[in-house]
Amino acid sequence: MRVIGLMSGTSADGVDAALVEWPDDGATRPFRLLAFHAEPFDRALQDRIHQLAAGRLPGSQVLREFAALDVLLAERFAAAAAAVARVAGLSLDAVDAIASHGQTVAHHPELRATLQIGDPSVIAERTGVTTIADFRPRDLAAGGEGAPLAPFFHFTALSDPAESRVVLNLGGIANVTGLPRGGDPDAVLAFDVGPANALLDTVVRTSSDGRERMDRDGARARRGRVDRALLARLLDDEFLRRAPPKSTGRERYGWDEGEALAAEWLRAGRATDDLVATLVAFTAEAVARACRDFLGGAPERLLVCGGGARNPAVMDALAAALAESHVEPTDAQGVPGDAVEAMAFSLMGRNALLGVPNHLPRCTGASRAAVLGELSPGRAGLPIRALRVRG
Repeated sequence: MRVIGLMSGTSADGVDAALVEWPDDGATRPFRLLAFHAEPFDRALQDRIHQLAAGRLPGSQVLREFAALDVLLAERFAAAAAAVARVAGLSLDAVDAIASHGQTVAHHPELRATLQIGDPSVIAERTGVTTIADFRPRDLAAGGEGAPLAPFFHFTALSDPAESRVVLNLGGIANVTGLPRGGDPDAVLAFDVGPANALLDTVVRTSSDGRERMDRDGARARRGRVDRALLARLLDDEFLRRAPPKSTGRERYGWDEGEALAAEWLRAGRATDDLVATLVAFTAEAVARACRDFLGGAPERLLVCGGGARNPAVMDALAAALAESHVEPTDAQGVPGDAVEAMAFSLMGRNALLGVPNHLPRCTGASRAAVLGELSPGRAGLPIRALRVRG
């Protein structure tokens, strides 16, 4: 079964599309990545998403902007799906389904509420392909946090019964998946650790008056020096100490906190590079503490994916904080780091079509294994293979 997975993360810098071929019978292996495509968002669109998520709009404009972005992002997601099919040399008629994570603009597990935009009806109409979306709400309805969901794929693609592993995704938020020796899916534990690129990007953008959007290649962090007092303050964080299951987002580690840190640093006359270096150390140390406190210690292998895996300063900091572990990108295990989350939603979409569970309840705190996702049928209705299995 060929399913396109679409993912836009908390950084809101674009949509990743992965076209994966899965077995038709519900097995998870063997699978094959047929193509990957990244569709970047321009700065204006990225800023609109962040402003909506951060509540920076006048009340009278919120609903109009929410509705506008719901449609606009769906158009971009549909374009990305069409593009990845072209990269694979296939027509969209040869694709069984599209699974879209959507763009998170609010995530409040304490309210049993989450909100992802990018209307799946628009995607299905533009592509003609059955589209599955809104994966997180069903997990919340079952008592979970609605996150993290990618561990279902991490276990499938990256676990090794002979070795303890942790998969670390460094997007706007850092999250870990503990894969113990033995290959037991019921032993997998995953949770959000804290901020990764969310604070870093905000500080760089704010301090440069928008001229820079990220610490490209870790250049600033490598020039800077870690401020130990600030690092200790950042690590004294209730969320970091909270036992899993737990999840977070830009509501906690977003524009407000990043801009406050940048303003504090500016008032003190300190170099921005030192603040960036300190935030990199914060991310690495938070990951190391999460491994020690909740995953039974440093793993034999730490597999890193997401945008942060392309930052040499972050990778160096992780190697120092977890000296007992072999730290490498997921690419070394045959799964491109940029494609991991899109591939995860491809698998979740495949399972939704088959009517079989597509998350790990222990990782989210859900009371039971459920089938996550809501379907918008394509022009030909549901794929015949899905109908056959469901029937």
